[in-house]
Amino acid sequence: MRSLLALSIFFTASAHATTTSGQFTALSFNVAGLPSILQSNDVNGSKTENAGEIGTYFAKYGYDIIHMQEDFNYHSYIYATDNHAYRTATSGGAAIGSGLNTVSNYDWVDFTRSKWNTCSDASGSDCLTPKGFTFMRWNPSTGVYIDFYNIHADAGTEDGDETARNSNLQQVADYIDTWSTGNAVVVMGDTNCRYTRSADTGIRVFQSQNGLSDAWVKLERSGVYPTAGADAILCDNPSTIETCETVDKVLYRGSNIVTLSASSFDYNGEKFLNTDSAYLGDVLSDHNPVLVNFTWTMSSSLRQSEFSGGPHGTWFSDLPSIPSSPKASVLTFSGSSRLDAVGVKLTDGTSFSHGGTGGTAVSLTLGSGEHWITTELCTGQYNSQTRNFYIKATTSAGNTLEAGTATDSCTTYTADTGFAVVGFMGQDGDEIDQLALIYAPY
Repeated sequence: MRSLLALSIFFTASAHATTTSGQFTALSFNVAGLPSILQSNDVNGSKTENAGEIGTYFAKYGYDIIHMQEDFNYHSYIYATDNHAYRTATSGGAAIGSGLNTVSNYDWVDFTRSKWNTCSDASGSDCLTPKGFTFMRWNPSTGVYIDFYNIHADAGTEDGDETARNSNLQQVADYIDTWSTGNAVVVMGDTNCRYTRSADTGIRVFQSQNGLSDAWVKLERSGVYPTAGADAILCDNPSTIETCETVDKVLYRGSNIVTLSASSFDYNGEKFLNTDSAYLGDVLSDHNPVLVNFTWTMSSSLRQSEFSGGPHGTWFSDLPSIPSSPKASVLTFSGSSRLDAVGVKLTDGTSFSHGGTGGTAVSLTLGSGEHWITTELCTGQYNSQTRNFYIKATTSAGNTLEAGTATDSCTTYTADTGFAVVGFMGQDGDEIDQLALIYAPY
């Protein structure tokens, strides 16, 4: 009976249809969480009570992912009244932490915090606390990953501020080029930039370097960016119109696996008003929260598995280099105590290889009409880091290829019907730290 139950579970999982489209809501909100003694934010009411109200609104509206900036000394009050299932842990109050936090209805992998390389105190105290950006690979559905960035750039308009802020945004753009190659991306946060401000050249680098679109520009300005040096298009707080510009931005792009589109843009401040009788209807922050509704669609030509392993090593992705109608012809793995390297050669001669030079190499040449369908990956701890220790590939003809050493923590990844493995993405060094499989139709 036990084996029949396991067999039933296996077939149920294998027959489950992949969700190929969906939507989600994304909110960016500077929550004005600096200590009152440092900054009042010109907002009425107790910051402690205001933070609790913000958390209550987060729970009420249930937006799928919320990026906060200036979430410093009143962080616990927001979390006490919010009920999102997934939350980042605070990095500390002002002068200690970045004030960047996220709550979400869906989990993520590879969360990191980065401090700005450059800061300026020319017109404020931006160097007082380690502002910067966070990164996470957000997972709203099986096989769907979107790289989310939460940023809070240097404030002020003195020359030193502009230099620092442009450096901040260039730092994020370069990080995207390194860590989000081939991936869908959303950048949200307080950029402290306006397109109309001539010296704010950094905000435009996301379009020119990373291919990101600004949701506000696309939806409220028909894709036409404001002219640098023009008069500022200022917003009230809360704003009742969407055609004005704030420093809070949401930018995005899709990938070869996931088409990502912004379907609506909203300054959401009217939904975050004080309910205390003494301050009824007042804003809870000096920033308009920005809400964007997104839709996503899975590609019919490329898909990916979930990730196996840990967030260590250097990011790699074969997605940008996969040719049209790819078919695997030769699989090559190397391993010994752990999984050292993986490789695949396609029928058109394209080859992908990742990992180090250690271990014993083994290969399998696929026959005509044979495809790599199923993959078992096992993980373990080495030097206090999670790595892939073992791989076993099974083809449509029942042939297998394995390398490394199996552990008691293994997962089997099966391609959707009609799809097969043609490449990889993940992180590597001298071994395979993290691995996901790229699938294409056959």
